[in-house]
Amino acid sequence: QVAPVESGGGLAQAGGSLTLSCEASKKYFSIISTLMAWYRQAPGKERERVASISGGRLDYADSVKGRFTISRDTTKSIVYLHLNSLKPEDTGVYYCNTVPPRRFWGQGTQVTVSS
Repeated sequence: QVAPVESGGGLAQAGGSLTLSCEASKKYFSIISTLMAWYRQAPGKERERVASISGGRLDYADSVKGRFTISRDTTKSIVYLHLNSLKPEDTGVYYCNTVPPRRFWGQGTQVTVSS
């Protein structure tokens, strides 16, 4: 799979939690040495980067700082995004990709947060 495969989205209530997974084929990605990120696209908005991970460095958008946590399992080549204290404005399709993003995007996984 050239593009990552995202999963784990769903419907959650405000204040709830979800964990997203991104399977990045070892054939095309080396998540050990590549800056990987989660992006999201809210309805009617541009896609934005919400979290990134490279080595020991983790970065977050201000809008999710303190609520989301990015992690990875290098043996499985999976990047996770743990979403806590969800808000309705977290609703959107979540994708993972490199930074800067490669040409091919996965299908993403839909997160819907109800108030």
